[in-house]
Amino acid sequence: MPSTYGTLFIMIIIALIIKFIVDWFLKTEVGLAIRATGDNKKMIRSLSANTDTLIIVGLGFSNALVAFSGALIAQYSKFADVGMGIGMIIIGLASVIIGEAIFGTKTIVRTTFAVIAGAIIYRIVLALALRVDLLDPGDMKLITAVIVIGALILPQYLEKRREKRRKAKRHAERLLEHEQLREGA
Repeated sequence: MPSTYGTLFIMIIIALIIKFIVDWFLKTEVGLAIRATGDNKKMIRSLSANTDTLIIVGLGFSNALVAFSGALIAQYSKFADVGMGIGMIIIGLASVIIGEAIFGTKTIVRTTFAVIAGAIIYRIVLALALRVDLLDPGDMKLITAVIVIGALILPQYLEKRREKRRKAKRHAERLLEHEQLREGA
């Protein structure tokens, strides 16, 4: 097995382990309180929870994950540079938006899966866009902007399509019901 596949396999295993740890943590009492603080800070504060502490714990946990991923990249690349993390916020947001648009966010397990899958989809789309002869690597910001805009528009488009289908189905059911009433009379 080539070293590239070995590295890919190890990274997949590490990503799955981290995913299961995050899933477990977000289902604990502290994890639920952190999620609730993110949703409605005033409500959690009214329940006598210290939201400042919960925010610090959440930031610490997320920064630990960021540091761990940076360490993995530095180990893989065999060097570290100050500019390595530039643009990661946009990539992270695009990954979250794409994953949530395609897979939804009904449960924590599904949400963390959506983020991971969104990151993979984002990188695949980016790689395919760079293979097009019209674009060169200098157009990365343009490509990223187009992907993010597409990720923002896609969920709205899909929801409108679903709504049209629901309306058409309800309309067809009403017509069928009306026909059955007319035939019965």
